[in-house]
Order: sequence, then C-alpha cells, then structure tokens
Amino acid sequence: MKDFSVLEKKLNLKFKNKKILIEAFLHRSYLNEHPQISLPHNERLEFLGDAVLGFIVTEILYKKYPEKSEGELTHWKAALVNSKMLAKVAKELGFNDFLLLSKGEEKEFGKGRMYILANTFEAFLGALYLDKGYRKCRQFIKKYLITKLPEIIEKNLFKNAKSRFQEIAQEKENVTPTYKVLKEWGPDHKKHFLVGVFLKEKLVAKGEGTSKQEAEIEAAKNALKSKGWE
Repeated sequence: MKDFSVLEKKLNLKFKNKKILIEAFLHRSYLNEHPQISLPHNERLEFLGDAVLGFIVTEILYKKYPEKSEGELTHWKAALVNSKMLAKVAKELGFNDFLLLSKGEEKEFGKGRMYILANTFEAFLGALYLDKGYRKCRQFIKKYLITKLPEIIEKNLFKNAKSRFQEIAQEKENVTPTYKVLKEWGPDHKKHFLVGVFLKEKLVAKGEGTSKQEAEIEAAKNALKSKGWE
C-alpha cells in the first residue's frame, strides 16, 4: 500500500479518516486483484466529488465575476471541470504516484490514465468534503483549479468544439444541438461511448470517447467539419 502521509504533507492536509483518503485512490481494477481489501472502490466518492466540484466552481465564478453573463460563466466552468483539465491538475499534484490500480492499468499511460486521474481528482474532492467539510474543499479548488482560469481565458481554451458548434448552429440555423448516447460498451471502469449530435431530429455527426463528455466533444468536432463550419 502507498504511503499517503507523503501526499498529505505535500498538500498540507491532515485527514482524520485515513481510510477515506485511500478509498479516493482505489480503482475498481485494483480490488479485482486484491479481494482481501475491505475498502470500496472510489466511484461513489467520485459521484459526490463531481457535485461538490460543480457547485463550488459555479459559486466562485458567480461571486468573482458579477459583470459576466451566464453564457460566459458556463463556458469558463466547462473548461475548468472537464476531464482534461482535472487530469492535468491531478498530475501536477502527483496523484499518479498514489493511484491503486491493477497491474494491467498501471501499464496504461495514454488517454485511459488521464481519464482515471480526472475521476480520482473528483473522488479526492468527495473524500476531502466528507473529512474536512465545505470550506477546505473551496480553499483546495480555489488554490489548485481556479488559478488555471487566466490561462483558459487568455488562450480561449473555453471555446471547445461543443460550444463553438452550439454558437454557430444557433446563429445559422436557429437550433440548439442535442446529444444522445447511441452505444456504450466495456466494463464499468473502462467504458466507451458513441454519441450522436443532432440538429432537431437530424443526426449530423458521431463521436467516440471514454466518457460521455469526451464523446460529445468529438461529435461536435466532426459536426463542425461535416457542416463546413470549421
């Protein structure tokens, strides 16, 4: 088992419940190889952390930028909480060194690992919320995630394919795109999704990814090409 006191020291946090900290890093695949471990995997904490993250980021943006419209704040929030950004922050914080994965998953360093890191970041927030409460969670998010916003704004990183496609579709065709999962496959810890993007009832393009959000963005990219709106 990893020495999580090293992570606590690095983040200047002291968990009362050490088990919940370990649980945040416990991937489903690890339990398959270590059935003797009594802790659950981190997916429930991820579910909680996702909600905590969404609320706190929304609240901070709302209070910090009173002059900004709902649309702008929505784009900024999406850029802050997407899996790519969460994985980047998790990597910077050294979460890679504490992941509890199966031997097979430990060898995976591509897109799959980034997806696991993003989920672990949310699970960690869930654990932090339960152990330390709302205030500590807010401080953590402000320190490590909200500080990424100036770069996001400067480089227009909030304008992802999904938001661009929506803006152009509303402008040119007066329609808001909708997304639908057409197919999903794979085990729970390694899901794949095929998503279609529609204008009214018409399927414009499809996209594939390891999360619904990723598949939607791929579908939007393909839709921009298909419509010649790139």
